[in-house]
Amino acid sequence: MGSTESTSSGRTAAARDRDSEGRARNARPRDGLGRPLPYGAPGVPRQPEGVVRRPEESVAEAQRLLDEGKPFHAHEVFEDAWKSGPEEERELWRGLAQLAVGLTHAARGNVTGGARLLRRGAGATEAWAARAGQRPHGIDLAGVIAWARELAAEVEAGAPVDAGARAPRLRGAS
Repeated sequence: MGSTESTSSGRTAAARDRDSEGRARNARPRDGLGRPLPYGAPGVPRQPEGVVRRPEESVAEAQRLLDEGKPFHAHEVFEDAWKSGPEEERELWRGLAQLAVGLTHAARGNVTGGARLLRRGAGATEAWAARAGQRPHGIDLAGVIAWARELAAEVEAGAPVDAGARAPRLRGAS
């Protein structure tokens, strides 16, 4: 039996948001940085989960979202690539997802979490690049890694972050 105690949103615990398979899923709308908004508030469309794309499509979609100031949503694209891609590329996509989450936290004002995730993602992509020795799917890993480390230092120095204005160029300068 589900609990009927009230939650902080005033909804009963038995009325928790669930997906079609019964797993708990938060259905609250979200803003461009992925922060939950009150039920009924207008939000940005969610990035669908579990989409299998070609790597070039993942890079293009993530770049579009990053440019729109939606790094949380770009993280979802990278996460899909990480989960559906070949085993030998999982650490690459995971590192890119960490970079997007780092940008998300930095833009939300979370200095510690933002800088930490930017550095963690930079380290993961750098380690993958050292093993793979290539420029995967046209991604400028050296440029992305340098961007992440520079932004982490700026965040720690107290600089505010506009996610769209500070989005990385995944394929280099354009």
